[in-house]
Amino acid sequence: MCGRYTIISPPDAIRRLFRYAEQPNFPPRYNVAPTQPVPIVRIENGERHFALVRWGLIPGWVKDPKGLSLLINARGESVNDKPAFRNAMKRRRCLFPADGFYEWKGEGAAKRPYFARPARGGPIAYAGLWETWTGPNGEEMETAAIITTQANAEMSAIHHRAPVIVAPEQFDFWLDCANVDERLAAEVLAPAPDGAMEVYPVSSAVNRVANDAPMLIAPARPDAEPEPQTPATGRPGRKKDKDPDDPRQGSLF
Repeated sequence: MCGRYTIISPPDAIRRLFRYAEQPNFPPRYNVAPTQPVPIVRIENGERHFALVRWGLIPGWVKDPKGLSLLINARGESVNDKPAFRNAMKRRRCLFPADGFYEWKGEGAAKRPYFARPARGGPIAYAGLWETWTGPNGEEMETAAIITTQANAEMSAIHHRAPVIVAPEQFDFWLDCANVDERLAAEVLAPAPDGAMEVYPVSSAVNRVANDAPMLIAPARPDAEPEPQTPATGRPGRKKDKDPDDPRQGSLF
């Protein structure tokens, strides 16, 4: 599961890694949350391009997204079979620039947040899928989801799922929907190598979407008390905050 993540590398560093044509200038984000605009990289006319989309995929065939659960993640094991993702897997694969992600571990009646990042540092790329949803009045919205897979050794102590990290040498292979079919592309959807990630507890301040600052990724004392869960959502902190591991994610609208 990936319900919150970070994009904190300088824009120039991200552009060097992904080699897209645009030169966007954006601030660091320490607490990216579902339904927010997020950057992706995709192929257009044979070249890589930067785009901003809404995090939370809406399949193109959906008539009314108000009743649709928010699809922020897609399981790598089933993306070629699930109706919500299989068309995007064939034609609209993308990469999510990122530096790390948060995960919550249940500890009795509480949940403790952890931050997971590459041991060698970022930026990195998460495998993703994007779609264009067209509304009844012709309005268009581009949306996307992060693909997850089984967690590697260090992450599995916290949660059994993690985002798929795509190595730079696999970028073209993953993005090239014209020449690489969806079954072959699925070979990329594997866990990170054991030892590739650093995972440590962080402050419960990340539970609030409004918090977005460097202190969110500062290591917390392991003996610090985690926040109690609320009966309504099983989520640390305020009731109105959605649990990033709760399949009952709210509607996009």
